[in-house]
Amino acid sequence: LLEKMADVTLKEAALIVGVVAACYWNSLFCGFVFDDVSAILDNKDLHPSTPLRSLFQNDFWGTPMSEERSHKSYRPLTVLTFRLNYLFSELNAVSYHFLNLVFHMVVCIVFLKVCKLFLDNRSSVVASLLFAVHPIHTEAVTGVVGRAELLSSIFFLAAFLSYTKSKGPDNTIVWTPIAVTVFLVAVATLCKEQGITVVGICCVYEVFIAQGYTLPTLLDTALQILRGKGSIPFSMLQTLLKLIVLMFSTLLLVVVRVQVIQSQLPVFTRFDNPAAVSPSPARQLTFNYLLPVNAWLLLNPSELCCDWTMGTIPLVESFLDVRNAATLTFFCFLGSLMVFSLRYPGDSSKTVLMALCLIVLPFIPASNLFFPVGFVVAERVLYVPSMGFCILVAHGWKKLSNKSVLRKISWVCLAAVLFTHALKTLHRNWDWESEYTLFMSALKVNKNNAKLWNNVGHALENEKNFERALQFFIQATQVQPDDIGAHMNVGRTYKNLNKTKEAEESYMIAKSLMPQIIPGKKYAARVAPNHLNVYINLANLIRANESRLEEADQLYRQAISMRPDFKQAYISRGELLLKMNKPLKAKEAYLRALELDRTNADLWYNLAIVYIELKDPTEALKNFNQALELNPTHKLALFNSALLMQESGDARLRPEAKQRLLHYVKEEPQDSNGYFNLGMLAMDDKKDTEAEAWMKKAIRLQPNFRSALFNLALLYSQTGKELMALPVLEDLLRYYPDHTKGLILKGDILMNQKKDVAGAKMCFEKILELDPSNVQGKHNLCVVYFEEKDLIKAEKCLVETLALAPHEEYIQRHLNIVRSKIASLGAMEQSSLPSDGTAATEAKKKSFQNLKEAKSEKAATQSTADNKEHSKNKKPTEKSSVDKETPKKSAKEIKDIEKKRVAALKRLEEIERILNGE
Repeated sequence: LLEKMADVTLKEAALIVGVVAACYWNSLFCGFVFDDVSAILDNKDLHPSTPLRSLFQNDFWGTPMSEERSHKSYRPLTVLTFRLNYLFSELNAVSYHFLNLVFHMVVCIVFLKVCKLFLDNRSSVVASLLFAVHPIHTEAVTGVVGRAELLSSIFFLAAFLSYTKSKGPDNTIVWTPIAVTVFLVAVATLCKEQGITVVGICCVYEVFIAQGYTLPTLLDTALQILRGKGSIPFSMLQTLLKLIVLMFSTLLLVVVRVQVIQSQLPVFTRFDNPAAVSPSPARQLTFNYLLPVNAWLLLNPSELCCDWTMGTIPLVESFLDVRNAATLTFFCFLGSLMVFSLRYPGDSSKTVLMALCLIVLPFIPASNLFFPVGFVVAERVLYVPSMGFCILVAHGWKKLSNKSVLRKISWVCLAAVLFTHALKTLHRNWDWESEYTLFMSALKVNKNNAKLWNNVGHALENEKNFERALQFFIQATQVQPDDIGAHMNVGRTYKNLNKTKEAEESYMIAKSLMPQIIPGKKYAARVAPNHLNVYINLANLIRANESRLEEADQLYRQAISMRPDFKQAYISRGELLLKMNKPLKAKEAYLRALELDRTNADLWYNLAIVYIELKDPTEALKNFNQALELNPTHKLALFNSALLMQESGDARLRPEAKQRLLHYVKEEPQDSNGYFNLGMLAMDDKKDTEAEAWMKKAIRLQPNFRSALFNLALLYSQTGKELMALPVLEDLLRYYPDHTKGLILKGDILMNQKKDVAGAKMCFEKILELDPSNVQGKHNLCVVYFEEKDLIKAEKCLVETLALAPHEEYIQRHLNIVRSKIASLGAMEQSSLPSDGTAATEAKKKSFQNLKEAKSEKAATQSTADNKEHSKNKKPTEKSSVDKETPKKSAKEIKDIEKKRVAALKRLEEIERILNGE
């Protein structure tokens, strides 16, 4: 009979699906808000690159269960569905909301099947429709993280339905449905913890529904057995056996669950749940008062709020508080229903009993009565309890509609409730469109929750509206003056507004609110781990002042002393120690952080930077490679490891360096530095056409790219395209008029290719304006005077140049040549240089050698990518080994320069022979 009644027709299923779609269609236009950010956007467990086993090692938010900051919410199967969403649509919110909508439809249909076990068809449909449209469910359905409730509910109801088939003919036990039930309970629990409570519902069903016992019957039987007047009936023994199997499997699940959380409860603060840390009787009175508050939300869901923490519901601190009357009324009503359902036989009492079980048992984990949770009230945890509420309402409606006098009014009331609830749900969905709309809607309901003011501030902060965000953060500090997080938010916003003095004051207030260390008591157990960031934020602020670096270091050390596993403190301190030129201590800090987390690619990257500072490029490259092994798309590791390979001079590393730079430009297509360095690699490989293409691309993205402009011009001059170099040099000198090497190259091309001696003269004179002691510029100007046949001026110029560089023999020889020319004027009326411009050629070759050295400028290119990435990802030490415009030359580079100088002097000797020959 039960099987026949429990069948759901296609028409009923279509009705449910249509109603759910009508109520929740607009949820598809909502984004990721509130807890979705942590569970979806910031959760690396969704990424295909993360091993699947991580889902079973981390909590719902992607934090390892072993870490103290973990919330201990273990829901790997829910995270797996998020991962499937990510696989098909990455972070497109529509697919996540659509799947939630589908799951809610499934829950409603399965719930209808459950209702038919205890209600007639019409009342079952009414209960299912009421459940489908109830506004309390918007948080579970429209909020993506609410999927944990939806998935858990599907398996919760399926486990119960399976258990109802465990009674065979003549009261025999059918074990297969029980085994399926245990499996489904385990699955439900892996979706959300409350799934395990279905075991309690199965037990109540077995005793009072399947076996038909009432409480008086059980008491009578127990008394008879205790008096020795009877034995336990066989049917009761069978019932006990089934209950023992159920309870044993539940105990096993609980043991496994305790092992998973490593016997640690999550750390919550008084801001999350003020009553949990309040003394008696305030704690007990408040927790009991929260029960009628939740019941009222089911009965009258007119004012819904996404966050009920902090000061939303003031503590009930006295027995004289008028709110205790609500608590008393609630328990009286609940008690009367329980007495009715347990004492009397009949279908009505059975229906009421199962409804009460669905309300009470799934709510116990969130009730705060047995252990504290991280919230005061949460609408999403009422998802399953609302099933029992809907059964109660449908059952009551059935009683009313059966009376001829009240039939019409009962139908009118039902239609009104369904319509208004559906309308409220549709309207409420829009609140979840964005974080700003969600938290502003919450502030309309409750203005005493500092967290809501903070969250509106965060939403505005994400839009870079710092001025308005600051107003909300300040309001949060006024609503809750001892809220450490609110003062930290004020400090951070002042910092974003470049008001460092005010920022420091706010951080100091937050620091003063931190609990004091009690000897022998674990500090971390009494403070939220994220509140320790006040030390990090304050240190990061004051270290901008070079005179306060030691003070900043003291703050980092203070944070570490409070929490030796505070990874971020080691990371930030490592960066500071590098700034203080203490690379060995920085290395120690990063190695300590790696002991805490070896899977953090940023840590390996930062350690690589330390090895660069320690002049150990081999170890640096190993650490870059380790970072890329963990995160193949780590942009800074790709870029800087490629530079390191390029600067090593090892031709065997160039192909890999090129691959990494190509990967980098794929990740950062708008960063000109990637294309520039690809161009420099091509120049090293003598691939001039390829080098030209990369340089041009870099310049297109950044028209004032100093090094790209110069090296493109140099490339043209090296490949016999000097005239093509001129417009590039014009651009370079328009942006950087004091670019000495650019002026030298331009002067060289003007004199030797364009025969524009006047133009060349202007370039060399400009160099001397910028730097009167520039030997190369001065010498080239002397050559210009020689070209102009002004030998007296050329002589004077060379004398001055020789005074600047008395050890340069080529200048002395040129001076001798000019003087010999002047002496020969007595014998000749006119003397001139050879028409082929050999002196200019000599200058060209000399200057060209110096210019070739300028190619090393590629290694001195400042990487704007590093700074940009640093601000975006807030990585602590993310600076490149190429941050300095002019790096110190190695012994190898000095030898190369000497070789070039020797080669230049040989060419000068050839030029001198030509000149003397004339």
